[in-house]
Amino acid sequence: MMQRIAWHFLAALAAGLPMVPASAQSGADPAPPARQSLDDAWWTGPVVANSPAPLPLGHFYVESYLFDVRSDGGDGFGSQTYLLYGLTDRWTVGLRPSFGYTRPVGGSPSAHVGVGDLALHAHYALTTLDPGSGTPAIALAIEESLPIGRHDRLDRASNGFGNGAYVTTLAVYAQQVFWLPNGRILRGRINIGGSLSSRATVHDLSVYGTSAGFDGTARPGASVSFDNAWEYSITRNWVLAADFYYRHDAPTSVRDASGTRRTGTFDTFALVPAVEYNWSPRIGVIAGARYIPARGHNARSLTPIVALSVFL
Repeated sequence: MMQRIAWHFLAALAAGLPMVPASAQSGADPAPPARQSLDDAWWTGPVVANSPAPLPLGHFYVESYLFDVRSDGGDGFGSQTYLLYGLTDRWTVGLRPSFGYTRPVGGSPSAHVGVGDLALHAHYALTTLDPGSGTPAIALAIEESLPIGRHDRLDRASNGFGNGAYVTTLAVYAQQVFWLPNGRILRGRINIGGSLSSRATVHDLSVYGTSAGFDGTARPGASVSFDNAWEYSITRNWVLAADFYYRHDAPTSVRDASGTRRTGTFDTFALVPAVEYNWSPRIGVIAGARYIPARGHNARSLTPIVALSVFL
């Protein structure tokens, strides 16, 4: 329902956009602009929203991100890479490794680049995009995060890049295209997901704020997320993109022999504008920034992001 409301609203908005060609000024009946063909629109994809489109059987897709989370607490440099493979014409599988390096204000930086948790990914295409019939592309996705990154027994807090827990995420991805009055294509995506975590064993200094001598467990709170992304094809090569992202995280609980403490809930809103340049339908780059305003327990942050994507 949220997907239909968002798309219908934007379609209605687009239909009302004014466009006065030169021929109209001379009194002649304006000719409708030619529709941009789908083959003439090359995409990298927005920064956050995942694509529901399946990879063709036997093909690979690689998209590698570099970013710097800047806040009053310091800088968190990181990378993550989507490595996807078309297992069948409907199933796409892959993994997403990540790495990080933290330089906090008033504290010791990471001793070296650290390995984050590893996400295993699969999504199944329920439908494929068919503009002629108005059918959107829709897929169901599942991810399992494996706790391979360090999260406890740290010599310094900045060396922690994992959470010690298995995290299962279920999501729905959807995508539709619209032709604006000027004939150019506007592509919309919606991602809706939810995550549940297992319990993590925690000892000593950890990413959960515990200190030396601690012996207990932690359980990250469940989360739900919603992302609405749009891409406007300016030319075949150039695209404007933006994500409108929301995530709710329930409290994380940390427990030892002395009792249990819980964090507050987190409601994160983010705006992620970006620009894409595509050399071909197979290779493109996107550069943008994620802005999270200060709200509740969240500190303000600005994260420059750049990513390169290659279809093989």
